[in-house]
Amino acid sequence: MSILTPEFEFVDQASESVRYLEHGWPTDLCRWHSHEVYELHLITSTHGKAFVGEHIGPFGPGALYLVGPNVPHNWVTDEVGAYEPVELRDMLVQFSQQSIDQVAKGFPEFRELDEVLQRSRGGIEFIDFDQSVAATHLAGIRDATGAERITRFLSFLTIASKHPHQKQLSDHTVAFPTRTTKQSGIADVVDHITTHFAEEFTLEEAADMARMSPTAFSRNFQKFTGSRFVEFVTKVRIGQACSMLQATDDKIATICHEVGFRNLANFNRHFLKVKDMTPSAYRDLTRSELAPASGASYD
Repeated sequence: MSILTPEFEFVDQASESVRYLEHGWPTDLCRWHSHEVYELHLITSTHGKAFVGEHIGPFGPGALYLVGPNVPHNWVTDEVGAYEPVELRDMLVQFSQQSIDQVAKGFPEFRELDEVLQRSRGGIEFIDFDQSVAATHLAGIRDATGAERITRFLSFLTIASKHPHQKQLSDHTVAFPTRTTKQSGIADVVDHITTHFAEEFTLEEAADMARMSPTAFSRNFQKFTGSRFVEFVTKVRIGQACSMLQATDDKIATICHEVGFRNLANFNRHFLKVKDMTPSAYRDLTRSELAPASGASYD
């Protein structure tokens, strides 16, 4: 087992369905972890690297994320910049799928949130979201109680869901909130790829599964997933490889074959193209940034 197995965080929602948290930096609360609830998270200060699932990317003040259940995550502030300790670096709310389902049961209009919540299971960054707007909404949630806290939270989540610039952090999570016949066929293919990623699966076989001609399938697959078929398969395999590089001590050559690549050179080439670093550099980076400090204890 790797030292990078994320710590599981239990979130008790018995007393509040929307939990507000904030903290500064440095703090023991910043660690590689996951939990069963959604997290809408604003960075208010410092710069560093965001780790969400297999994604690694830069963050700065104003970065806003929605991370789905059981997705490991951490935001690691760069210490090279010699930051002084800050009182407030993170403002966030946590909420469960059950709470959203209960609201939508009484108010079906809230089902419009299903699509963004589904995509958040791969992690979403809301690019260029106005920091002051996000901070004002989160402060309002923090200061409210009872029903007012719920309405303020739902308002902010709805606004964020309609933000025009959203970056999917893990490419293999694709949402089909209301499936047409075409979408059902594409969804069947996506489900097959994410479950059987190591197996050979040609475009012609995928088109047959989707009940389309290869030409129609290629066009519709790119429309619904944002990637060409071969690119999508590669990204899913690289995503699986990232998880294994984080969570195991397996040799890179072993991981290469277990995720479906036939030779190491091809695997390294595709990994570099997708992640902008080699597999060994990815493993070294995650271990250096995410490994817990010796003797650290967490709340």
